Amino acid sequence: MKKITRFIIQVIIIGFCLLHLFPIYIVFVNSFKDRQELYSNMMAPPSEFTLEYYKLAMEKMNFFRAFGNSIIVTVASIAIIVLLASMTAWMLVRNNNRLSKLIFFVFVATMIIPFQTIMMPLMQVMGWIRDTLHIPMLNTLGGLIYMNVGFGASMAVFLYHGFIKSIPISLEEAATIDGCNKGRVFFSIVFPMLKPTTVTVMILDVIWIWNDYLLPSLTLSDKALRTIPLSTAFFFGQFTIEWNLAMAGLTLTIIPVIIFYVAAQKHIVKGVAAGAVKM
Repeated sequence: MKKITRFIIQVIIIGFCLLHLFPIYIVFVNSFKDRQELYSNMMAPPSEFTLEYYKLAMEKMNFFRAFGNSIIVTVASIAIIVLLASMTAWMLVRNNNRLSKLIFFVFVATMIIPFQTIMMPLMQVMGWIRDTLHIPMLNTLGGLIYMNVGFGASMAVFLYHGFIKSIPISLEEAATIDGCNKGRVFFSIVFPMLKPTTVTVMILDVIWIWNDYLLPSLTLSDKALRTIPLSTAFFFGQFTIEWNLAMAGLTLTIIPVIIFYVAAQKHIVKGVAAGAVKM
């Protein structure tokens, strides 16, 4: 009876997995079809596997330029988030007073604010900074990176905060007695121990920043600054949609994220558990 129950559960789990993978299958098989074949049967495999539509999609997307922009925005944003959030969480944990607790809860509270409710005021503020202070916050990759850091800091501080609580303070005290200043204590003792949480933050932020469309669409207007999601949206016109090229573009978009996730997935469960359970 237990074997039958276990078999049924496994079948149900496999069914749910296939259900979640089905959209990926649709995107992949239709990226090799012309428009006539795609509209005749979206479910069937392509009659011929050809890279013709991938080449055309890359040309129309200006793929390598967009890919470079996405790399710059993603890597720079994550590097700054990891550095600042880990240092902030460390100071909040070690200075365990009312003010630090209040600051931490402010970080946590900002996680529940939907971006859609603040996107227009945010653009107005960034426009004011550009016009009044002459700091180019709009239509620049630097401005987009700055906003990504602001939106990604709360989750990162939350995860780091819980993990740092598990690090014995005696290690830091011993390093201080040996003559280390605060900077060396953090970068030589604390930060290397944060690897599981750091990898988790990187994975979550790569998936978010790489695939983000709304914030870049509000911030970037120059075609030369488009990221991968903005370039992919080029195929979705007002009157026509080039579905086969769009599918090829979407496949090119998700491949880097899948590669990164597969390479680092063993750390994500460990990092989330360590960061969230020990609150």
